[in-house]
Amino acid sequence: MQESNATSFLISGGCKADGTVPIGQHISELRALKRGRLYNLHVGLIDKAEIVEIAEIADCISFDFVGDDETIREVFGIERTVSDYIHCYKELRQKVKVMPHICIGLHAGEIRGEYQAVELLQELGMDALTFIIFTPTRGTRYADCLPPKMEEVVKLLTWARQVCPSIPIHLGCMRPGGHYRSEIDQWAVKIGMDTIVNPTPKAVALAKKLGMSILWTEECCVL
Repeated sequence: MQESNATSFLISGGCKADGTVPIGQHISELRALKRGRLYNLHVGLIDKAEIVEIAEIADCISFDFVGDDETIREVFGIERTVSDYIHCYKELRQKVKVMPHICIGLHAGEIRGEYQAVELLQELGMDALTFIIFTPTRGTRYADCLPPKMEEVVKLLTWARQVCPSIPIHLGCMRPGGHYRSEIDQWAVKIGMDTIVNPTPKAVALAKKLGMSILWTEECCVL
């Protein structure tokens, strides 16, 4: 990081058994390395004391918001509930800019709790919303699962755009590749999503064909 010309960093990591990402123990090092750089931190579920520490260096918090208790237990393997995510989100918003992320199909490719997550975030308040899409990963329990069905993803994104007309909605960096990615990116253009991270050429061409203005940026979509 000291020698990098990058102007921002996404800082994340694996979570502990309680669902926290142990960034707090590295605050002093991160503070020393910051020097004008922007930090987007992925923190998981953290307590109030750690939120205060992290808020000193964070420019934005990317917060995975889950709307289904069974998904939290089954996928993350932690004994937490939606209420814990609500509490942490509320505490974070009091101290720092927070960008909620909803992973479509998180439960092994199934849609469970995503609609509820959007509705809860509407009640809690949000300045913007990022959607990512479950991508089967080699070496994990869900390696042989399929991504969520395209039509279900499109239905959810269309609904979210309709019920959240006044906030920016982003299609984030994690989504399946190949034909799936090309198709969903084009749908994101047609739906009216505000940001597509690393859009496919067909999505860019469609936006131009529809007469949309395109603004290219170099930072993470939440910064």
